[in-house]
Amino acid sequence: MNLDDLTRNSGEWLRGTGPESDIVMCSRIRLARNLADFPFSNRASRGEKTEIEGNFKSCLTTAGLDLSYFDVNNMTSLDRQFLVERQLVSRELANGEGARGVAIGPLENISIMVNEEDHLRIQVMLSGLSLHEVWDRINRLDDQLEEYLAYAYSAQLGYLTACPTNVGTGIRVGVMLHLPALVQTKQIDKVFRALQKINLAVRGLYGEGTQAFGDFYQISNQQTLGKSELELIRILTDVVPQVIQYERTARQVLMNERRQHLHDQVSRAYGVLKTAHTISSEETMLLLSSVRMGINLGLIDDLEIATVNELFIQTQPAYLQKIQGTELGVEERNVARASYLRSRLSNGRHVEPE
Repeated sequence: MNLDDLTRNSGEWLRGTGPESDIVMCSRIRLARNLADFPFSNRASRGEKTEIEGNFKSCLTTAGLDLSYFDVNNMTSLDRQFLVERQLVSRELANGEGARGVAIGPLENISIMVNEEDHLRIQVMLSGLSLHEVWDRINRLDDQLEEYLAYAYSAQLGYLTACPTNVGTGIRVGVMLHLPALVQTKQIDKVFRALQKINLAVRGLYGEGTQAFGDFYQISNQQTLGKSELELIRILTDVVPQVIQYERTARQVLMNERRQHLHDQVSRAYGVLKTAHTISSEETMLLLSSVRMGINLGLIDDLEIATVNELFIQTQPAYLQKIQGTELGVEERNVARASYLRSRLSNGRHVEPE
């Protein structure tokens, strides 16, 4: 696998399948792990980081894992941004220094970052609300790695991590939800306040410190110490269905009370995306959000959720430049984005209101 291969495929987590996939884009679990006998990444020398990376790459070969390793340190800034857009690496890894990389599975449902905040950040993502299946997969992968790598572990504290908030299980359990109706009915802040009261974090599309482009929000645990992995997963599996129900209720309110307005909004969004000759990333995300909701409410026909999910990623700046094979300025990207959208959406049609 090489980076160009990624431009020709889409990740498994974008397929729009799995439980509650009309609202839950994907389920994701990350594990923070560090190797014993090495300083944390922020204290490690360049030589130690190189040694950590070498140990991990040897582990991949010995364990026979079907993962492709990419050297992030020697990538162009465009390629690093491309991996961020695909949710395969964090901004911290992309912008870091020294030996660092990422191992990626063929379906993009697995990625393992090396020398980010922790020596290893193991990630598994699946479409829909599938936290228990994600846990089964990542737990097996973690066990495979631990057969060949000595993790930093304390009998009293659990897994040792660079940030104290990750000590213990080192787990971050999260779901990415599409919540346009809660935004439109101005109930989203109320939901967020309730989540924060039970120690759940709410972040934007690209994680901590990012905005909620396209009405996508990531909900995840903040606590790792003192609770088991299954307890933390249960908290999310108990709470997320309530958020899903709030969104569904808000969508029904929009359909009952503002059907004509909603249909007009969806039709205009779809029309602009199919005909625009220049369009920004921000406007594209906003319009795709309306279209995605419109598909789920039966207002658009002949357009698959998977296609819209892919377009959220494939209309981002780095992707457009990768498929063009050259770096583009902002205006050039806007033109390329519009052309790409017209090509992908040319066969769809919308359903007239009853």
